[in-house]
Amino acid sequence: MDYVSPKEVAGNMMAAAVSKSSLSVKDLLIRGSMSGALLGISVTLANLASSQTKLPMAGALVFPVGFVIIIILGMELVTGSFSLIPLAWFEHKITARTMLSNLFWVFTGNLMGSLLFALLFWSASSETGTLTVLGPIDKMLVAAAERKTSGYASHGAAGMLTAFVKAVLCNWMVCMGVVMAMTSKSTSGKIIAASMPIFIFFALGYEHAVVNMFVIPAGMLFGANVSIADWWLDNQLIVTLGNIIGGLLFTGMAIYYTHGKPETDTIQSPLNLNS
Repeated sequence: MDYVSPKEVAGNMMAAAVSKSSLSVKDLLIRGSMSGALLGISVTLANLASSQTKLPMAGALVFPVGFVIIIILGMELVTGSFSLIPLAWFEHKITARTMLSNLFWVFTGNLMGSLLFALLFWSASSETGTLTVLGPIDKMLVAAAERKTSGYASHGAAGMLTAFVKAVLCNWMVCMGVVMAMTSKSTSGKIIAASMPIFIFFALGYEHAVVNMFVIPAGMLFGANVSIADWWLDNQLIVTLGNIIGGLLFTGMAIYYTHGKPETDTIQSPLNLNS
């Protein structure tokens, strides 16, 4: 059958964590860069759909395309790794150094790919800065970049807490997409299962660290009133922290430690009824 049981999924989660932990730095950077670029492409596609239809929900429907490609082609997305790699460390299958090294290089690869696509998209859309009139997608990126930084900062601690909570909720769903893809053995099943949680996070406007690696720098290239310090201090760092907690606590640990525990063959009675 195509369906994979939750118990099998839990085993696959650990196997994936150990496998990912063994990848070389070269592979992590290449696969991470591809993932960062693919999510940037998904954002621009979603913005195109929203601007053409005037329906934000249309953008949410098409956004999962990039995530599905990442899953099907076995690329590396650090937000997904937040839910898996620490499990291997918790179970003493890898060292803390291996875990941190893996997450660092995937994060770096995601950032590289996101920045590269931001630069390429800006160059294509503005004819390398020669066009002064912004298109609808460009305007959406500028607005999003400012909303995701100064928009939160203007509300002080409450704004930062909002960004953090949105990041927790986001990666709860994103990592659910990673795990849901493991519930099917067919390509079509993986596409459908992985897409549903991703649609939810994008439709609800939650905060994703790798998406922001593209959106905020791209907005800056198109003229957003955002500095590099604003990007990292008002969004990127706190969103990354929220993504770690949401993905690991509410998806990775929740699923693995309820379905991944070994079952006992028999239940021993505390009373000896024959005595």
